[in-house]
Amino acid sequence: MNRFFAAAAVFTLALLIHPVPGSAHHGWAWTTGGNIELTGIIQKVSLGMPHGIVHVDADGEVWRVEVGQPWRNQRAGLQSGDLAEGVELRIIGEPSADIAEKRMKAERLYIDEREYDLYPRRD
Repeated sequence: MNRFFAAAAVFTLALLIHPVPGSAHHGWAWTTGGNIELTGIIQKVSLGMPHGIVHVDADGEVWRVEVGQPWRNQRAGLQSGDLAEGVELRIIGEPSADIAEKRMKAERLYIDEREYDLYPRRD
């Protein structure tokens, strides 16, 4: 039995030193790498960690748009209530590689003519 525990300990240590890559949805790996523009009306908002989600109706198609984490949204200048149901929103960002998902990660948001740059160094 001691060899079993020793082997389990070595295996656990190996995982800690060299973790197996996960398939977390965070980051940009799931996107196309190119930008699109989407304009629509906010239908639903869920802000918080790990990032906010805004559902936008664009010409009858509802898109799931990932906006920034609360600190990123605040740094971009978004105020409480800016992202609210009924607000018209223009988004520039990267869509999912599977376009059927109707999902995108926002880089810049526009409410009226005001720009909110969530990722200033991305183009």
